[in-house]
Amino acid sequence: MDDRQRYDRATAHLDPPFAVLDLEALRSNASAMARRAGGKPIRVASKSIRSRPLLERILAMDGFAGIMAFTLPEALWLVSTGLRDVLVAYPTADRTALAELAADPVAAREITLMVDSADHLNLVDAAIGGLPHRHEIRICLDIDAGFVAFRGRFRAGAHRSPVRRPDQAADLAATIAKRPGFRLVGVMAYEAQIAGVGDDQPGNPALTRAVRLMQARSRRELLVRRGRVVQAVAQVADLEFVNGGGTGSIDLTAREKAVTEVAAGSGFFHPRLFDFYRGFTGRPAAMFALPVVRRPAPGVVTVLGGGYHASGPPGRDRLPHPYLPHGLRYAPGEGAGEVQTPLLGPATHDLRTGDRVWFRHAKAGELCERFTALHLIEGEEVVETVPTYRGEGRTFL
Repeated sequence: MDDRQRYDRATAHLDPPFAVLDLEALRSNASAMARRAGGKPIRVASKSIRSRPLLERILAMDGFAGIMAFTLPEALWLVSTGLRDVLVAYPTADRTALAELAADPVAAREITLMVDSADHLNLVDAAIGGLPHRHEIRICLDIDAGFVAFRGRFRAGAHRSPVRRPDQAADLAATIAKRPGFRLVGVMAYEAQIAGVGDDQPGNPALTRAVRLMQARSRRELLVRRGRVVQAVAQVADLEFVNGGGTGSIDLTAREKAVTEVAAGSGFFHPRLFDFYRGFTGRPAAMFALPVVRRPAPGVVTVLGGGYHASGPPGRDRLPHPYLPHGLRYAPGEGAGEVQTPLLGPATHDLRTGDRVWFRHAKAGELCERFTALHLIEGEEVVETVPTYRGEGRTFL
């Protein structure tokens, strides 16, 4: 029985649209990720999961420890439910959440904030200055891991921290160490240009060669620079962790002596954007079903909804991928629409009104912003239904 038949049979009692997660594929992906990490723990990126029960399930597997959250309110909520060791990957300007963090001894012990300048420390002090008693705030220093070449005229990687050199990192670490109420415990450097960019782009050999060249040079440069940054910061603070990497670079980042843990999230669901890497393969685990509601012309079917575009630079690679049945494509003049999506191709001939079309999202956790639940499939049946963040009434961004 192929996957389409299996998914159709397992969800026959459900009316689309809905989202599912194939548990066998999830376990296979998680096991492969843990092997790639070579014994170093993987911190689970919550933005790629966005379901508290799934976070708990993944953290119970061997090889995974800690959460990388995307907002402080999210981290506070996760800790309030019993989850522990939460690193907030992005700086926060949420004064209410900062006051809550400083007033709660459990949250202050379990949550680490991200900073890349003294301005962030000033903002925290301003937000919690009126508290009669504040708990010490754990701090992680964010380092720019982007690749810069041709005297700054070329850059690859996310625009994150202004801190790049060892001396800059040491200066900020010293500033943190002198500030009462803060404790520097970690360093993070996320190489988005390696971890988040596929090096096997189909149909574009020139781009593939350019990406591989850039990534090779970036790896060499970052290996040396990250080690020197960590060494410089360690002269000032007793570091508990050094975090780096992402799904696309787990094995490479884990080899660096300076790195104590890697971060990953997308690899669990293996969305469409992660099909294009040479170094690893995964199994599609998360997907959503939309119903066929029209047959407007021969060779055309229309499904309800579907305009679930992924974040990032606009382009066709940010659209959901019509996955099952194979052989479907978007109508050039319409693409994926808010309320309806026409699909073309030979597979339309066998689709009837009421049938399902299965889609894969381009990015992992963003799928969960469209659905309140994930139906977990084991074999040919749904064995559990778990809420997403939205299903628990939580919207953090």
